[in-house]
Amino acid sequence: MAPSDTRAKIIEAAMELFWLKGYGSTSIADILSRTQLNSGSLYHFFPGKQDVLVAVLEAYRDGIGPMLLEPAWGGEPDPVERVFKLLALYRGLILQTECSYGCPIGSLALELHEADPAVRERLAQNFQAWVAAVRACFEAASDRFPPDTDFQALAEFVLTVMEGGVMQARTHRDVGYFDRNVAQLRAHIDLLTGARVPAAA
Repeated sequence: MAPSDTRAKIIEAAMELFWLKGYGSTSIADILSRTQLNSGSLYHFFPGKQDVLVAVLEAYRDGIGPMLLEPAWGGEPDPVERVFKLLALYRGLILQTECSYGCPIGSLALELHEADPAVRERLAQNFQAWVAAVRACFEAASDRFPPDTDFQALAEFVLTVMEGGVMQARTHRDVGYFDRNVAQLRAHIDLLTGARVPAAA
């Protein structure tokens, strides 16, 4: 196995384990068991578990397009509807997991609230990348919004709706909590835009 493949295998296994068990409950032994690698192979790339975490967060950050945005946005030309398609992807994950789904980045941010600066920086970068993608959607439809719309704040609000909706759906084991949050966001966007849609080509 090529060194790059070994490193990628460790990161992929850690991604899954951190999401399923949490960072604190995942041991190096768990990662080795999942990858069927020896400790020397892991420590060649990562001196400790936190180094694995940093690599995982960088992989999420750098893979936001192919892992999240492209699957959500495929075939949707309208930029505002792309925002709701992204939220619909999370809804699908909630349903697939019988309301046990937790956003990987949001869950790690909650668990690691006193994170090391390097970890906190990469958590922030993930949120920033997500917000930037949503902001770009709104900016692409800027002609539908009031001229003084704060698109950064609006995109941050969408992130809050998503994370809060996911957390409540998971806590109550009821997707209705997510749906009601998204419905309120939809109503807010409709008020801002007057529910205007782009003119037909």
